[in-house]
Amino acid sequence: MEVTRGNFREVLLKLERILPAAEFLAIDGEFTGLHTGQDVNAFDTPSQYYSKLRSGSMDFLLVQFGLCAFSYDKENDKYTHQAYNFYIFPKSPQIRSAPDPRFLCQSSSIEFLASEGFDFNKVFKEGISYLTQPEEQKLREHLEEKHKSCNNTISSSPGNEDSFQPIPIPDEYVSTIEDSCAHIKTFLASSEPEELVLGCCNAFVRKLIFQTVGQRFDSSVVQLESRLTDKRNRVMVVTRAGSVEERKKKQQEKKDKELQDLEDAVGFTSVLRKISESGKLVVGHNMLLDVCHVINQCYFPLPEDYSEFKEMVRCVFPNLLDTKYMSDLPLFKDKISSNALGHLFKTLSEEPFKMCIAKSEEDGHGYSSLDDKYHEAAYDAYITGLCFITMANHLGSLQKPEVNPVLPSSPLINPYMNKLFLLRVQDSPYINLIGEDPVVRRDHVFFVSFPKEWKTYDLTQLFSPFGSVFVAWLSDTSAYVALHHRNQASLVRKTLTQSDTYTVMTYAAHQQIQDGITNCKCAHSGGKSLCSSCVRKRVVAKQSVPSSPTASVRKRRLIEVLQEDSPEVQTSAPKRKRSLSFGDKTTYSNRIIDPIPEEQEMDIVGHTKQAASSQVTGDRVSDKNTKAKSTGGINSTSSSPSDDSKTQPKHKQFEESDMWD
Repeated sequence: MEVTRGNFREVLLKLERILPAAEFLAIDGEFTGLHTGQDVNAFDTPSQYYSKLRSGSMDFLLVQFGLCAFSYDKENDKYTHQAYNFYIFPKSPQIRSAPDPRFLCQSSSIEFLASEGFDFNKVFKEGISYLTQPEEQKLREHLEEKHKSCNNTISSSPGNEDSFQPIPIPDEYVSTIEDSCAHIKTFLASSEPEELVLGCCNAFVRKLIFQTVGQRFDSSVVQLESRLTDKRNRVMVVTRAGSVEERKKKQQEKKDKELQDLEDAVGFTSVLRKISESGKLVVGHNMLLDVCHVINQCYFPLPEDYSEFKEMVRCVFPNLLDTKYMSDLPLFKDKISSNALGHLFKTLSEEPFKMCIAKSEEDGHGYSSLDDKYHEAAYDAYITGLCFITMANHLGSLQKPEVNPVLPSSPLINPYMNKLFLLRVQDSPYINLIGEDPVVRRDHVFFVSFPKEWKTYDLTQLFSPFGSVFVAWLSDTSAYVALHHRNQASLVRKTLTQSDTYTVMTYAAHQQIQDGITNCKCAHSGGKSLCSSCVRKRVVAKQSVPSSPTASVRKRRLIEVLQEDSPEVQTSAPKRKRSLSFGDKTTYSNRIIDPIPEEQEMDIVGHTKQAASSQVTGDRVSDKNTKAKSTGGINSTSSSPSDDSKTQPKHKQFEESDMWD
C-alpha cells in the first residue's frame, strides 16, 4: 500500500493495531544517493567504517521507506503480511523558525531510481514530512511562548501595551501604509466579510503595517496576523476582535491548528516511534545505511563517538537482525553463492531450503513473490522478511529433534541478533551493537607509501618474493598490502625497509599514526621524509648492506634471508633485475601471482585504483547497490606500468550492483 500525505493519518491509526500484533517487522529504504567523501577501505575498523558513513552519506535523503509487518497464525501454521510504502519528503510547517532542510542528490542514484519507475512527483508533492526530536521540541517551545504572549495581550487592558520606539516610515511606503489603514477602517465599519486580506508585501512593509495599526486602532477592536497562502506567499489578514471571550476562543482555535500543523510536520517520525515502542524484531538486508538514515533524519543527528552511536541504535531499535550478516555465516555461506537480495531469494527457493509463503492479509496491502518489484522499498522489505523466515526454519530443520517453526523469540536466532553487516570489510565484517566488535589480527597487513606513478602491478612485484598479495588502495600514493602467506610477515619487515622510494610499515604502526599516537611522518611523504626512528633503522640497515649491490648479490642475500627464516620457501628467487625504485627502468618477469581465496571478493569503492588482488576471481558479489542505493557503477581496474609490452594481470570488474546491497 502506498502511503502519502493524503492517507497518512489513516495508516498511522492502523499501525497502532497492526504493529503490536506482528511477529516481526521488515524494513528497507531508498535514498537520493549513497556516499560522498572518503572511501570505505577493506581494512577499516568498524569505528572507522561508521565514521566514513556518517561524514559521507548523511547529507543524502531517505525518500522511500518500506515497512512489512509479518504475523504468524499458530493454529493454521502460516504467515501473513501487510506492506506499506511510505513516500517521505520534508515539508516545513507554517511556523516561523521551522527548519528548511537541504540535501544532496547523486546523479547515478537518481538515474537508477528513475529507471526503476520511481515516482519523484509523488515524493516532492505528496511526501510525508518528518522532524528530529530537537527540531520538534524547539518548535513546540516556540508555539507555547507565542500563544502565552498572545493570551497576555488579550487579558491586558487596552492601551496598556509595552512601549517601543516606532520605526520611521520611508516616503516610498507612506501611500501603501495609508491605503492599508483606509481599507481596515472601511472593513471595521461593516459586518461583512469576516476577514480582510491585504495585498502581498515584503516583511518590512508588514512590520510597518503592524506598527501603524497598533497606533491607530484599539486592540479590542481589530486583530492583525500574517498568514501563508497555498502558494507559500505571506499576506496580512485583518479580523474583528470581538469580546475578550471571542478573542480567547479564536486564539485557542489558532493554537490548535498550529499544533496540528506541527503534528503533520512530525509525520513519519511517528511511525518510527511506534516501531520502536513495539519492541518487535526489525529485520533488514544490509541495513546499516537504513538504520543510520532513519536515526539521523527522524531522531537525532548521528553522534561522532562510535560507542554513543551503538548505544543510540540500541535505544531506538533494541532488536535488529541483518539477513546479509546471517547469510554470510558459514552455515549458510557454503550453500549460497551470492547473498545479494535477489540472488539470496532465488537460492532460498531451491533445495535444501524451503521458501516460506506469506500471503497478504488485505487486498492492496501486500505482495506476491511473483511480483518482481525489486527496488520498491516495501517489496524489498517483504522479500527480506521471507528470506529471514526461510533461513530461520532451515536452522530448525538441522536440529535434533527438528524445530518448526523457528520464531523470532527462538534461541536459535540469538547468535544473529544485533549485528550489522559491513560491506567490503576484509576480516571484521560486522558491527556488534550489544558488545565488543570482533578483534582481528592484521600482522600480515602492511601500509605502503610510494610515488603516484606506481600501479597495482608494481606493488605485487615488490612483494612477489613473499607470495601472492591483496592490495587495497588508499590514495594515489598509498595502499594496504595483505600477504596470503601470513608467516612471511617477519621477512617483509626485514627485507623491505631499505628503499628511499617507498615506505613500508606495519598496519599497527600506521593505525598509530592515524590515531595521533606517534609523530612518524613516513606514511604521508611517499617515502621521501622519514622520522628520526625510521632514519636510525635505515642507517643500521645500510651499514650492513653495500650501497649499490649487483643484482646477483642482492638475489643471493635475499635467498639466504628467506632460507634462514622460512625453510619451506623456494630457493629460486624471482627473475627481476633489482628492487623496484621510482625512475628505474624495470624488467618484470611473467610470474603468476596466486589468488587469495579468502580475499578475492574485496574491492574498494570510489577510486580509480580500486582494491585488487594480483589475480582476482569473483567469489561473492555484494548487491545492495542493485537497489536505488547505487553510486553509479564505479569500476575497479588497475593501470599497468609504462612498459606496454608486458602483459598485466587481469583484475575483477565490479558493476553497479556491487556497491551497497
